[in-house]
Amino acid sequence: MPVALVRERRLPWHRRLVPLVVVGIARLLARAKPVRVRQALELARRGSVPATAEQALTARQHVVSVSLRCAGQACLQRSIAVALLCRIRGTWPTWCTGVRVNPFAAHAWVEVAGEPIGEPYPPGHYRALLTVPPQMSHPGTQSAPH
Repeated sequence: MPVALVRERRLPWHRRLVPLVVVGIARLLARAKPVRVRQALELARRGSVPATAEQALTARQHVVSVSLRCAGQACLQRSIAVALLCRIRGTWPTWCTGVRVNPFAAHAWVEVAGEPIGEPYPPGHYRALLTVPPQMSHPGTQSAPH
């Protein structure tokens, strides 16, 4: 599937380190078995709050601004990096991986409130098979002090 890269604004050098680190971690995770990816992301999301669409989009823009690979067809690496960058900033989007059937294609993305973030496809274009949504706190429970 051909992809045209969108020209993103470059981050100032002093703000590139963290996105570069999460892109590297995401590249390693993207090579793992799906069950391991899910376990790692479920562990990472602990203690976070749900991301807003703006927070997730900003994280996506930062990831693609530091990685040509993530700006292209490496959707799994990009989606993992975006989720991890959100987490470092204290939030968590819903991380998704799924397929469409006609024609068959696999894809990975992040979404907020059911809306894919930074994707050219409408909601429902891909059917999610694996998701790691934000953890919802249960009513009446409080988190332990740190």
